[in-house]
Amino acid sequence: MLKDRKIVLGVTGGIAAYKAAELVRELVRRGAKVRVVMTEHACRFVTPLTFETLSGNPVATDLFWVPGEFEIGHIALAEFAELLVIAPATANIIGKMAAGLADDLLTTVLLATEAPILICPAMNAKMYANKIVQENLAGLLSRGHTVLEPGYGELACRVEGRGRLAEPLEIAEEIESILTVKDLQGERILVTAGPTQEPFDPVRFISNYSSGKMGYALAMTARRRGAIVTLVSGPTALAVPQGVEFVPVMTAVEMRDAVLDRLEETTVVIKAAAVADYRPAVCEPEKIKKKEGPLTVCMERNPDIISEIARRKGDRILVGFAMESEHLIEHARSKLIEKGMDFIVANDVTEPGAGFRGDTNVVRILDREGGVEAFPLMDKRDVADVILDRVKKIREKKGVRDGG
Repeated sequence: MLKDRKIVLGVTGGIAAYKAAELVRELVRRGAKVRVVMTEHACRFVTPLTFETLSGNPVATDLFWVPGEFEIGHIALAEFAELLVIAPATANIIGKMAAGLADDLLTTVLLATEAPILICPAMNAKMYANKIVQENLAGLLSRGHTVLEPGYGELACRVEGRGRLAEPLEIAEEIESILTVKDLQGERILVTAGPTQEPFDPVRFISNYSSGKMGYALAMTARRRGAIVTLVSGPTALAVPQGVEFVPVMTAVEMRDAVLDRLEETTVVIKAAAVADYRPAVCEPEKIKKKEGPLTVCMERNPDIISEIARRKGDRILVGFAMESEHLIEHARSKLIEKGMDFIVANDVTEPGAGFRGDTNVVRILDREGGVEAFPLMDKRDVADVILDRVKKIREKKGVRDGG
C-alpha cells in the first residue's frame, strides 16, 4: 500500500482532468500524501477546490505560489515528492518536458525534482500517433521516466482510437509498482489462481467457491516487486493484473498443460488455484434433460498438478496451499511432505475472515523443517507479501549454500 508515500500530481489542460480527481481519491484511500499542481489550462476543466477537497492539501497553480515561510514553491514541491505523476499529460506538457522548458510552476517542478516521474498521456488519437509526440515520449523514456500507455476507445472528440487516459486504478497500480522495492528481480514466478470448471454437459459444470483473489494478489505483488510473472487462472470475475502474462484456462487438465508448458523457464511456482480433485468421466455432447429419479454422474480423478511439478522441480521453489475444515496442521503437513513443496500456506475455511471470496485471510505457513508460523487476520495483499518474503528468504539461503 501507499501509506504515507509522498506523491505530487501534475494536472494539465485536457478533458481527462476529471479522471485525475478520481485518481487523487484512490491514492488518498491507499494512504498516500498527495499534493496537486495544476496548469492554468487545467483550471479551465476542473476547479482547484475539487483537488483541495479530495487531497486535503492546498493546490498549487502559480509559479509565484509561496507554500510557507522561507520556502520556494517549486523547490518545496520538488523535494516533497517521492514520485511525480503527470495525469493527464497533454502533447504540450510532453513537448515541454522533452525540450527542458520551465515556463510555469509544473514544468519548473519537473526540472527541479530528483524523484521518478510517471507520464500518463491523454489526447486525440492522431495527436498521440504524431511522429513528434512519439519521438518526445521515446526521449523521455530514454531519460528514465515511465510512460503509461493510454487506452483505446471512444475519445472526447467523438473518434475512436488510442488516446484515452489510463483508468485511475491502472495509474494507481503503476504508482504502487514504481514505489515498491524490486527485491524479486531475476525471479520468474508462475502463479495459479481461481477455480477450475469441470463440465458434464454443454451448460453445466462442477466447480468451487474460489474467487481467485489470493492468486491475483500474489501475481500483482510479485510483479510490483520486480519479478516476471505468469498468471494461469481459472474463470474469475477479477481484472487481469497489469504487466503479467495472463493464461486463461477452464479445466484442471488445461491448467496442468499450461503450467507444465511454462515450467522450464520458471524459477518459482505458487499453486494458489483451487483445482477440482475430480471431473465427470464423460461430458455429454447435449444438455442432460430433467427426468424422473436421481441423476448419476460418474467421476474420475484429475491430474495432481503439484505432484507433477515436484517431479521436475530441480532448483525451483515450490509453494502450495491447503484449505481444510478440520485437522489443519496435520493435513497441511502431510500434503507439504507428500508433494515435495518448500513450504505450504494453510488456512481453515471455518475461521471468520478466512477462505474463499473474501478480501482477507488467516494463514499458517509450514516449512519442511517442522516450523509453523501463524499470522493474524490480514488483507490478502498483505498475505501475498508475507508469502513472497518467505520465497525471497529461501532464495537467499539457496544462494549462500550454492556459493559455498
